[in-house]
Amino acid sequence: MSSVARILIVNDNKAMRRIIGNILKQASLGDNIIEADSGQKALIALKKHKFDLIISDLSMPEMSGLDLQKAVKDDADLKHLPFILITSERQKDKAISTGATDFIVKPFTAETVVQKVQKAIETSKALL
Repeated sequence: MSSVARILIVNDNKAMRRIIGNILKQASLGDNIIEADSGQKALIALKKHKFDLIISDLSMPEMSGLDLQKAVKDDADLKHLPFILITSERQKDKAISTGATDFIVKPFTAETVVQKVQKAIETSKALL
């Protein structure tokens, strides 16, 4: 897979955004990564840039990952974007029921992140 995917990482925890970004860069999946520390900032970034994938934490203050996903799915220009939710084990059922493309349960391994991102991007390209 080429490293042309433009990925938006949304998480209120800076360290977690960097960890995910580094995993994607090391796997040559994300040399085009933009980070947002809130759902509101993610929506602004989504209007400014074209993305191939969104990876968002489920639990964030003010605008949860679920609220962000709903806003994306309700927007005709964005609804096609694959959306991966990051969640804790105890919120796994909530993440499954959202209609997200996929989910990653914390704590996660680099291998899990790479596999889920590759699958989401490949599936999205196949649908186009």
